[in-house]
Amino acid sequence: MIGPGAAGLLDLAGIFVFAVSGALAAVRQRLDVVGMVVLAEITALGGGILRDLVIGAVPPAAFTSLGYVLVPLGASALVFFWHPQVTRLLPAVLFFDAAGLGLFCVTGTVKALDHGLSPLHAVLLGVVTAVGGGVLRDMLSGQIPSVLYDRQLYALPALLGAVVIALAYEADLHGGFVSAGAALLAFGLRVLALRYGWRTPRPRGVPD
Repeated sequence: MIGPGAAGLLDLAGIFVFAVSGALAAVRQRLDVVGMVVLAEITALGGGILRDLVIGAVPPAAFTSLGYVLVPLGASALVFFWHPQVTRLLPAVLFFDAAGLGLFCVTGTVKALDHGLSPLHAVLLGVVTAVGGGVLRDMLSGQIPSVLYDRQLYALPALLGAVVIALAYEADLHGGFVSAGAALLAFGLRVLALRYGWRTPRPRGVPD
């Protein structure tokens, strides 16, 4: 796997961009600073907490590392004071959000496999790690979770990355290149969906 130092930095980077998206959601909903911090924290950490609770890795990693709590606070402060500027940088935020999605679907799947889950269940938990925080964010802000209408391919890239890393582990293929490849695959599909407006299909007869 990726070295622990590099993995930790990438993890914090993913947490930061997810926290920014949560804080921006609070701005759109006209919430105060408390609501902003809550949405930032839950978006950044919710998926990982759910994963750790399911596999019995308690206390969850979010409660054993100070950085996991401070990084979303920093993202909240950034958005609180400079949200117009951050909003103008939204394409860049979405780019890094896609990177976080790719990273988290892989790390979530690997952690589940390391705790003895079957490949299928590990894949499901990898997807939960990647999208769980966003689901909690949308629910708390009174919106239908975006994962339920995956209109610009969010859950599907996470699923693809998780499946690839699970298959690689089943074939006894490990290492940083394997993990990076699976993460890049999820990241690339998400970026292409944003670029070209790719959408998942709706049932026949249901208008867009």
